[in-house]
Amino acid sequence: MSLSAEDAKKLVGEKAAEFVQSGMVVGLGTGSTAYYAINKIGEMVRDGLDIIAIPTSKASEAQALKVGIPLTTLDECQLIDLTIDGADEIDADLNLIKGMGGALLREKIVASVSKQVLIIADERKIVDVLGTRSPLPVEVVPFGIEVCMKKLAPMCDSLALRMKDGKPYITDNNNYIIDCRFEKIENPSGLEAEINNIPGIVENGLFIGLATSAIVESKGELRILKTT
Repeated sequence: MSLSAEDAKKLVGEKAAEFVQSGMVVGLGTGSTAYYAINKIGEMVRDGLDIIAIPTSKASEAQALKVGIPLTTLDECQLIDLTIDGADEIDADLNLIKGMGGALLREKIVASVSKQVLIIADERKIVDVLGTRSPLPVEVVPFGIEVCMKKLAPMCDSLALRMKDGKPYITDNNNYIIDCRFEKIENPSGLEAEINNIPGIVENGLFIGLATSAIVESKGELRILKTT
């Protein structure tokens, strides 16, 4: 049985919430799938779940506060037990492309200090090779935008400054995002390092070796994928 996109997101989001236990510090991802996990965790908190959480965006922070999840910061707590987040692409090794929701920098910081990173998605996000479905978002300081675009151009097939309402999209960190298109990304870890070595680039959406497991919906059924 095929589910609608929203029903699939709700199914995996609520399943992921079952992995949250009292006493945990929980990272709250950003985006339309993480939204359902946050709502479910809020319901669990109201039923007695004792956690504190660190959101990866202003949107997730606002939602968490609305549903009653107690929050902390990375300044106060630098180790996270479990982070639940979505992805734009997932390969067989659970390497990811993230950032279409605009929160890639905070998401990567949170993932980097998490004991477990649980990714939630539907089967459309599974790819054989990264870069074949989603553009790769790259966060850039506004001062260096033209220089960074010039240096990125030879690395990808095409690129574009992300826009919103006729103006450059602004991240929660007051930066811009360049969306880079590839036919495929043959060497994700090498590309991640190469892009981040360009002055003015803050971070990119390649998440290599950070995810520890994933819950994937396919035709109404759930699969749990783990790194080997």
